Amino acid sequence: MAASAALLDDPFIPVRGQAAIPLDELLPWAAFGVLIAMIFLYFVSTEQGAYALFDGMYVHEFVHDGRHLLGFPCH
Repeated sequence: MAASAALLDDPFIPVRGQAAIPLDELLPWAAFGVLIAMIFLYFVSTEQGAYALFDGMYVHEFVHDGRHLLGFPCH
């Protein structure tokens, strides 16, 4: 009995009747996640050649294996 009472006191376990996360609290985090994903996608897919933001091939070589793993051709 004491074990079940301790389990229900844990703040990280959801309990029935609690409301979902409000959209106005979730939206900034979702926008931040999309921004990070777009930056990652740019560096893995486009950062080489004519569209490069940085001189040299440093970024290309850093993400080279990830580029092939995700199916982006580069040579």
